[in-house]
Amino acid sequence: MTTPLRIPPALPARLPSLTGLRFLAALLVVCYHLSRQVGALPVLSPLAWYGRSGVTFFFVLSGFVLAWTYPDARVPARRFYRRRLARIWPLHALTTGASLAVYAALGAAVPVTAALWSLPLLHPWGRGTVMGGNPAGWSLGDEAWFYLLFPLLLRPRLRPGARTAVLCCAAGPLLWLAGSAVADPGLRSWLLDYLPLSRTPQFLLGAALAPAVRRGRLPALPVLPTALAVAAFHLALIPWHHAVPDPAWYSPYTASQLLSAPLFAALVTATAQADLRRPGGPLGRRPWTLLGDWSFAWYLVHEITFRPWLHRHGHPAPGLSTATTWLLLATASLTLAAALHHLVERPLERLLRDRPAAPRSPGLVRPRPVTEPTGHHLPEGSTSLT
Repeated sequence: MTTPLRIPPALPARLPSLTGLRFLAALLVVCYHLSRQVGALPVLSPLAWYGRSGVTFFFVLSGFVLAWTYPDARVPARRFYRRRLARIWPLHALTTGASLAVYAALGAAVPVTAALWSLPLLHPWGRGTVMGGNPAGWSLGDEAWFYLLFPLLLRPRLRPGARTAVLCCAAGPLLWLAGSAVADPGLRSWLLDYLPLSRTPQFLLGAALAPAVRRGRLPALPVLPTALAVAAFHLALIPWHHAVPDPAWYSPYTASQLLSAPLFAALVTATAQADLRRPGGPLGRRPWTLLGDWSFAWYLVHEITFRPWLHRHGHPAPGLSTATTWLLLATASLTLAAALHHLVERPLERLLRDRPAAPRSPGLVRPRPVTEPTGHHLPEGSTSLT
């Protein structure tokens, strides 16, 4: 029989282990792209073949962290939107420009129209523009939609609770089954994998769990068994992948995005509870939180660094050559991400966020001064990715 978690009287504003966890999710996405774009490796590639599910993790995490950051206060929408824009847009704009420049330098088609739609973060709403100017940035358009909704969720009548969490867990299987009605695989992929409306339940699931954890209404979940359940799900995708082609509606391609949300929600919950029980766990230590801080930039730049290498050197030979290329590209893109985080992302966020506050209107409660999450994203020094 499970027992409820004992909540400390003073709750921390930051849950640093979630930041470390964010890096592992970003690593899953990077390994997914290395496997499919550069070359496959034994063991790692089968496990990461549907590592695109890491984006689902970030959507759940984003909802959880925002709801943790703003538990009760009525947030002035203008201030909230400005801070969220400051968090994700500067690096998004910079990496979109870099992506377009690389396309042009390599003689590839430059997606100008899609890039223009991506600048106001509207690109996922169109099937032809969803990838924007930087394919990795599609998830930021979904995050922008979640941010638009979030101030509404703080109203007492709309605040998500246990019923919302149950409905959101059921939404994934229902959407997946609904895919059988869409014959065109490309249209189905856009509708279920990228369209912000289809991803909204994942964000709401995280937002519903945060207050439940805060109030001690959930049983204590052990981190290791929960993490093993997530790993088991990805192991189950391996034989599924060999049995069912990706274009089929019942393939693991879309299922990996929709069916994984409850497992990721359990992992976020277990990790947050672990931080409440015993602060300073392994994932909450400085090396992991630093890598977690870099993960947003890493997510946005890693594919951009792959393209010039593949254009110049082609695909490596199987075996040691592929493993060496993986290590080289992962290290180079992470180093670039670290530089962007410290030299661009953080300074521009401070510049855009830290404007003199306008006089507060009566009835508006200023949220506690904690750092917020990013789009593929968590509170600074705490955690998320879009």
